[in-house]
Amino acid sequence: MAKKIIRTGFLIFCSLVSIFPLYWMFTFSLKENKEIFGGNVIGLPHIWKVENYTAVVENTAVVKNFVNSMIVAALTVVFTLFLSSMAAYALNRLVWKLSHFVYVLFLVGIMLPMHAVLLPLYRNLHSILNGYMALVIPYVAFQMPLTILILSGALQSFPLELEESAFIDGANIYKIFFRIIMPLMRPYLATTAILAWLASWNEFMLAVTFVTDSTHKTLTAGILELIGKYTTRWGEVGAGLTISVLPTLIIYISLSKSIQKSLVAGAIKG
Repeated sequence: MAKKIIRTGFLIFCSLVSIFPLYWMFTFSLKENKEIFGGNVIGLPHIWKVENYTAVVENTAVVKNFVNSMIVAALTVVFTLFLSSMAAYALNRLVWKLSHFVYVLFLVGIMLPMHAVLLPLYRNLHSILNGYMALVIPYVAFQMPLTILILSGALQSFPLELEESAFIDGANIYKIFFRIIMPLMRPYLATTAILAWLASWNEFMLAVTFVTDSTHKTLTAGILELIGKYTTRWGEVGAGLTISVLPTLIIYISLSKSIQKSLVAGAIKG
């Protein structure tokens, strides 16, 4: 009984720690500067400044930046999953001499920080700067190694007999991949999709460096413009941050069951 109470209390504490930043950001977005810096840091607003959201939507480019971030993140997820799933299948199922070397080469990419190659990327992508692909290409390239690692672990847990039976029945490699392997990898694809989404949605350095025009600027760079040179309405900044978090929460909640399935599958394999 005592162990159950301690475990329950610990889980409640962990939940509160995880939820508190969301609560603080939401209440922060409904306050004015006087209240934020006047001692009411974590409490509910005394005056609910809903107009902070109205000001952000009507007087700034946050909506346009939001759409740009959605486009960049969606393209990153699609290309990452499509290319990584095919690469993982080729590295783990097809027999060729350099498969292990290429797999290790991909894994080296996990250890390479994105910001360490900022200058070479800028020079190589100079012709497509200030466009969506200037962000999508490096995002996909840096997200593929981790995605390949996760999907390779999934493929190694699938029995070869499924593919051998399909070959005997006359299916070619493309039918096997798209009709057998891809459905089996759905839970793992959901997990890697969220990781790719988070990486592209929250990325800041490349978004500021590679896109400087307002037409293609993403949300992380757009929120930075809410901070004024002399004065800043921090409630509006909080409103912009709250808006930026909503898509991630919605996607995570909608894919939570698939993520749990992938974690359970990995635990059973171990």
